[in-house]
Amino acid sequence: MKPYLAMLAAALALNACAKRPDAIVPVDIPMAAYGNLDCAGLAQELIKERNALTSLSKQQHEAATGDAVGVFLVGVPMSSTLGGDKEGQVAVSKGKVNAIESSIKAKGCR
Repeated sequence: MKPYLAMLAAALALNACAKRPDAIVPVDIPMAAYGNLDCAGLAQELIKERNALTSLSKQQHEAATGDAVGVFLVGVPMSSTLGGDKEGQVAVSKGKVNAIESSIKAKGCR
């Protein structure tokens, strides 16, 4: 019975780990959210959001690595437990980048 409990605890710990940024699916943001911007405004917004996504992805990557180390050494995904997981923020940022890029294409911006 004890081996089953240990396996169950290990499986639960692994499921609680932070995902790698490339494995996070973007949130669906409508491109209409950026419909009021002209091409120059869209270009500025895209640069800003890509920078935010880069920063969040770096933090998420560090959280995923920290979780892997924590599970290996202690059996607990430390980064996720301590609030280091930025999965939701990465998903929203990815969605914003996609919406801005779609808006740029729809408006025929270069």
